[in-house]
Amino acid sequence: MHYQTIKLDKAMYRGGEPFSKQLERLDPTAGYVGTELAKLDAFQRQLKRFDIKVSGAGSDTISKFFSTSESAALFPEYVSRAVMQGADETETISRIIASKTVINSMDYRTITTADGHDVAAQEVEEGASIPETVVKLKDNLVKLKKRGRMLVASYEAVKFQRIDLFSVTLKQIGAYITQAQLADAVDVLINGDAADDANQNKAQVLETAATGTLTYEDLLTLWGSFDEFTMNTIIASPDMTQKMLALSELRDSNGGLNFAGSGVIGTPLGAAVIRCKAVPEGTLVALDKNFALEMVTAGDILVDADRLIDTQLERAAVTSISGFAKIFPNACKVLKLKTA
Repeated sequence: MHYQTIKLDKAMYRGGEPFSKQLERLDPTAGYVGTELAKLDAFQRQLKRFDIKVSGAGSDTISKFFSTSESAALFPEYVSRAVMQGADETETISRIIASKTVINSMDYRTITTADGHDVAAQEVEEGASIPETVVKLKDNLVKLKKRGRMLVASYEAVKFQRIDLFSVTLKQIGAYITQAQLADAVDVLINGDAADDANQNKAQVLETAATGTLTYEDLLTLWGSFDEFTMNTIIASPDMTQKMLALSELRDSNGGLNFAGSGVIGTPLGAAVIRCKAVPEGTLVALDKNFALEMVTAGDILVDADRLIDTQLERAAVTSISGFAKIFPNACKVLKLKTA
């Protein structure tokens, strides 16, 4: 098979094309249709080539990657995939963003309409000019933040630790990165995406009618504050999540069974509820997930490939660069508990 003759080296990580895509280009999966390798991608075929088992009771030790110089080139991709798996398993961001943009620089300006939200399709009389929606770049750059963790492993860990257990640690790193990104997203939804105090993108803030109490009427008021957008998602602080679950209006049998079975909270208003500790205490962030937020990333999660290969994981950085921008400010509202 062709996959057994591909030349691997760490230089493959230095180009602009991801390692896995290079492997797929050199060894297309389409060529294995009808064979026992059809369910494997190009990277998984390389693991098979060097007989590296990364999961299950019979998984190898980490040192198996470093048996040869070519098999060592697979290790950074394995680390990246394990971290991404942890990020995907705890992925909440995909439930609140309208768009994800991947860029190749640290400078990015998102778009906005002339007055921030004027996109209504108005009636046009015969012979009259059609109203314009002017799309332009925002004045401010999207603030990108670099998040990551440093991997440090002893000689003994590399030599004796099983790969499947090591994957658990890598997945937790992915989860940490995702949690930090979610906190950044919540901050932009509430406070806007510009640095100045006069930020026009700050969310409109409503208060509950009674001090320290959340009622179903408060939720109806929040829902009614949306005009041209739909409140389909609520990001709630842990204390507000408990207050919502305690409302008698949310205790219907179908809703209770759904929460007990899946952990997903829904409301009679049609909004999915996400419990998030990044939301300030006593706060609900309501949004139309289809129009509120853009996520900007400078590539995927990055690993220090050279160091992983040359020093066998003595120290290596796993990082992700991302930021968030509001698309339509009125697609997001905030409800706070009234204080005395």
